[in-house]
Amino acid sequence: MTLRERLRDWLLGQRETEAGESAPEAAGLESITVIEAEVDDSNPEWLGYAGERALELGALDFFYTPVVMKKNRPGALLTLLARPEDAERFMGLLLAETTTLGVRQYSARRRVLERRWAQVETPWGPVRVKEAWSGGQRLNSAPEYEDCRAIARGAGVPLKEVYAAALASHREHPAAPPPDRQHSNPKIEKQ
Repeated sequence: MTLRERLRDWLLGQRETEAGESAPEAAGLESITVIEAEVDDSNPEWLGYAGERALELGALDFFYTPVVMKKNRPGALLTLLARPEDAERFMGLLLAETTTLGVRQYSARRRVLERRWAQVETPWGPVRVKEAWSGGQRLNSAPEYEDCRAIARGAGVPLKEVYAAALASHREHPAAPPPDRQHSNPKIEKQ
């Protein structure tokens, strides 16, 4: 690495560790691109469709936030998270599928907890539980909505009872911690 490259990286906060990783990667951070646009003249169904398409095409996340635009018009701030190499494709998607006249993008870093799936038994059937881990400790657990919804409908019981039963079963039979993986950022498994 040349002195010029080292200086550039240092100024941008991307210094390398001795192992050759950039400091953010060594700290468990990954680089992402945030793409945003505001709209105040769109059919809400089109926004939902744009979000569905973005997620189908591999966006890391898509959401919109209510905002007040010029002339006190209600609008939405669309936010799409993507891998840097996918930014152009997703900017084109927002321009094509929404009424926005422009998009902006910027780089960000994020830390993602390691995710695992466990399966638990409830009185009505099995439910998958998503677990979030860090440093060998489980920090969060959440029953999978689609599993709970299907059971609630099929068994004719309230959704909240299925959630409670899944969490109780998960507490009674906790999963073993995942193997220690330094500096890893696994993605949520696609189902």
